[in-house]
Amino acid sequence: MSDLHLPAGSTADGPFDTVVDPGAREGWVHTGIRVLALEPGGEETWEADGVEVMVVPLSGACTVVVDVAATDEAGVKGAGSAGAAIEGAGEYELRGRADVFAGPTDVLYAPVGSRLRIASTDGGRFALATAVASAAHPVALIRAEDVPVEARGGGTMSRQVRNFGTVGSFDACDSLIACEVITPGGNWSSYPAHKHDEHVEDPEHPESELEEIYYYEIAPSPTGTPGFGFHQTTSSGEGKEIDILAEVRAGDVVLVPCGWHGPCAAAPGHDMYYLNVMAGPGKERAWDITDHPDQTWVRGTW
Repeated sequence: MSDLHLPAGSTADGPFDTVVDPGAREGWVHTGIRVLALEPGGEETWEADGVEVMVVPLSGACTVVVDVAATDEAGVKGAGSAGAAIEGAGEYELRGRADVFAGPTDVLYAPVGSRLRIASTDGGRFALATAVASAAHPVALIRAEDVPVEARGGGTMSRQVRNFGTVGSFDACDSLIACEVITPGGNWSSYPAHKHDEHVEDPEHPESELEEIYYYEIAPSPTGTPGFGFHQTTSSGEGKEIDILAEVRAGDVVLVPCGWHGPCAAAPGHDMYYLNVMAGPGKERAWDITDHPDQTWVRGTW
């Protein structure tokens, strides 16, 4: 299943260090991530064709100008835009951060059919988390100080979750769900292992059908030695066979189309960051999960 673990640089294209687009690979339908690397004074224009997007600065600050996507030669704009004006179109300053371990960041949401011009005076790296969408919503700037930050787990399962784009924290969108997780070195996260690969309407135990992307950054040692961690995904049933146990490093991506995913283990001395991007085919935007039955007991120890 190595096609689901994408090492850093393996999907690079032009100014983008990472490119995973929905529909561009077999079996991957709903979600995407691009990581844009800009030199000082650099800028790039990108169109949200058929997707909505959240711009998440990984390092550095940027200015984002949001406008209606350009018309192609056939006279077709980004899906869902129909040439309509983008509510909230204009210029936005994202103050960014030194790196992903420095704390939450400003995040910008832009709807399907948008054209984004991203520029950075001092340079930096900027994630574009995307999901297939049809309905257009207003542009929204989420300030770092307004991002809900949650302590989850306990003991060596403790981690910090920055809920800038999760259900209940930001709902003015079509299907995109996104958040950041910081796992201290030596700790486990995405534990207990869990799944969200089928639609279950049971009011006692609902489950959502969602693809998920893990984009990783790993803190180096004090001397600059690269860090690492581990990611596991295992089969959750017939037709959902999957087996990943991967060493992950800064810039790696792991795709989770199905299966029990977790734990994610951070090597001692190396804090782990991942950006999660989720979306699915359901009419309701929801994040309902099922714990692995052999591991759910650990919640009672937190």
